[in-house]
Amino acid sequence: MSTQELKEFLDEKVLEYNQPKFIESDPIQIPHQFSLKEDIELAGFLTSTIAWGNRKMIIRNANRMMELMGNSPHDFVMHHTEKELKGFESFVHRTFNGIDFIHFIKSLNNIYKNHGGLEAVFSRFPEDTNNKQTIHHFKKLFFEVPHQQRTQKHVADPMKGSASKRINMYLRWMVRKDKSGVDFGLWKSIPMSKLSCPLDVHSGNVARKLGLLTRKQNDWKALEELDINLRKLDPKDPVKYDFALFGLGVFEKF
Repeated sequence: MSTQELKEFLDEKVLEYNQPKFIESDPIQIPHQFSLKEDIELAGFLTSTIAWGNRKMIIRNANRMMELMGNSPHDFVMHHTEKELKGFESFVHRTFNGIDFIHFIKSLNNIYKNHGGLEAVFSRFPEDTNNKQTIHHFKKLFFEVPHQQRTQKHVADPMKGSASKRINMYLRWMVRKDKSGVDFGLWKSIPMSKLSCPLDVHSGNVARKLGLLTRKQNDWKALEELDINLRKLDPKDPVKYDFALFGLGVFEKF
């Protein structure tokens, strides 16, 4: 396939999958339950944090997270009591448990009270071309409040080689804006051109079959290689191709 043929093929797949019906089976449906900006970004962050494994289980457990917060994530993060947090102790999604969830609530409280909220924290490095420094800084700030060591594994760090799939997916949700209504486009302070594709087994395998990726590991170096190739296809909105790679891998077993 020539570059032009590849672009036309992938653009077609983006149109096919970047549709409101995509929301019905995807974890992005959780933040779509809310209308307040802070509720959307908090629901999105917590949902993306547990977005690995079976999608139905992710959605079920993310809904459970929202229920524990009285379906008012921002109000809960800002005004919870220690007694209310006791109810979180039984929560579990794979290796993410109640201890982790309680720390996340306390850390998010710190971010909104002392650092201007999630958008402000993710917007601190305008010179960052692919959010590598941004995500690394976010992790350091996220763990500035007391926490157990075990919880650190639930926030990725690209400086340690992680492709940071879940955070990149979250950034796509918050930043990317078009007319399809899947992604929110809530954060105006980060350009879409800086976004990276959430790289996982499915998108990685499809990207290799299409010649967009040669590196075998799904790590940050692979993400940078994929970034370069997707930005050649659309420099302004490269991460739209996540819909194509994901759809081809998950729905079409490409």
